[in-house]
Formats: sequence, C-alpha cells, structure tokens
Amino acid sequence: MQAIQTKYHGPTNSTGSRITARCDAGRLTVPYDYALNIDGNHRAAAEALLVKVGWDNLHSLASGTLHDGSGAHVLIDRA
Repeated sequence: MQAIQTKYHGPTNSTGSRITARCDAGRLTVPYDYALNIDGNHRAAAEALLVKVGWDNLHSLASGTLHDGSGAHVLIDRA
C-alpha cells in the first residue's frame, strides 16, 4: 500500500501557485484553486493523482498534515 504526499509551491515569475502530489506510482501537479482552503487543495491534488494512476475506484483517502506543512493521504480500501 502506498501513501500520497502533497506539497504547496508558491508562485514564481512564470507560474502560479500549485500543489504537487506524489507517490511511488506517479506524480502530478495541479494549479492552486483559490475557491478551496489549503486542506481542500491538498486533498484535491491527492484525489487527482488517484484518478491518474487508476486507483479512484479502489480506494478512498484519509488525509492529514505533516510537521512541515505538507499533506499526507493514506489509501483506504473500499469495502
């Protein structure tokens, strides 16, 4: 079983704020959605990665925050 870690990246001169989601199976970067709060953005990025790697029908997520402010999302099997 794998966990997904998400991280916020602030804006630069050429790109806006974004969230990256990564696990051993893949990586994905999504633009920051200002309609969501920070936790919602981290979860949305993790859910987008679930879809990308094809796990969205098999798992749901339990989400939290690590000491450095990054997100941690643990996959839970759907019964």
